[in-house]
Amino acid sequence: MQILVSGSIAYDRIMPFPGRFADHIMPDKIHILNVCFLVNGVNEKFGGTAGNIAYTLRLLQEKPRILASVGGKDFANYDLWLEELEMDKAGIRVIPGELTASAYITTDQSDNQITGFNPAAMNHSSEYNFSTVAPQDTLAVVAPGNLQDMAGYSRIYREKGVRYIFDPGQNIPAFSGEQMLEMLTGAEILISNDYELEMIMKNTGANQDELLTRVQTIITTLGEHGCVVLGSGEETRLPAAKVSKVVDPTGAGDCFRAGLIKGLVDGRDVTEAAKVALTSAAYAVEHHGTQVHHFTVEEFWARYAENF
Repeated sequence: MQILVSGSIAYDRIMPFPGRFADHIMPDKIHILNVCFLVNGVNEKFGGTAGNIAYTLRLLQEKPRILASVGGKDFANYDLWLEELEMDKAGIRVIPGELTASAYITTDQSDNQITGFNPAAMNHSSEYNFSTVAPQDTLAVVAPGNLQDMAGYSRIYREKGVRYIFDPGQNIPAFSGEQMLEMLTGAEILISNDYELEMIMKNTGANQDELLTRVQTIITTLGEHGCVVLGSGEETRLPAAKVSKVVDPTGAGDCFRAGLIKGLVDGRDVTEAAKVALTSAAYAVEHHGTQVHHFTVEEFWARYAENF
């Protein structure tokens, strides 16, 4: 089955600050804030929603096609990484003269973060040609990325009858309620965390029952408390998979989505696929960075069996 993963490809540039932001910010002067944090270097990681989801799918022996735009100025290192993974890059559009999207994340000793995100090449549509897509043999995910792609690709999937997962994530505020309803209508699954689901309902004016008239299933992730699968009048709560240690939850959501896709591609029903997703998410929590965890297929399914 062909897997299409649209979203972002980005560099995560993480800058650890050896202090606490609170010690350098005066609350009574917040209206004229002017601070400088001397950081302990920069750790560059490969990231972006599409890149992260595709990475874990490769570990699970799938070969998804990434649909995203990148910058011709600085994509070379990421490109080599994707080559090493033997990733399907046919859907990646290189924008000459642009930088690849980048997140600049400063983290203090209390795990507080200040992030600046430069969309750069992500401002351009990936302009993927869907003419050769076989709907009956395709599963897609629309993850946060270029806004035009999110709106256009969800509409194309609906019109072509392609099964797709809709994941608006951090881009929820960028769309009107009417736009959000249009994009999610026809999706097999609407996925978000609990805070994002509240935003979606507030944005659209639709409660969960009303959303379920437009999508088959709503999956809500709850961090350390697992997830909720809601559909066909039934609600199933699933616990999180056990982790050896909690290092950094960043990227767990993308790992969850990769596991969910793997479960669906293997023919599991959505609840069983969510168990695969929870197993997958556990690996991200145990590492710093979104594309640094590793496992063999045998290790993965052994962990799945241990938890579920």
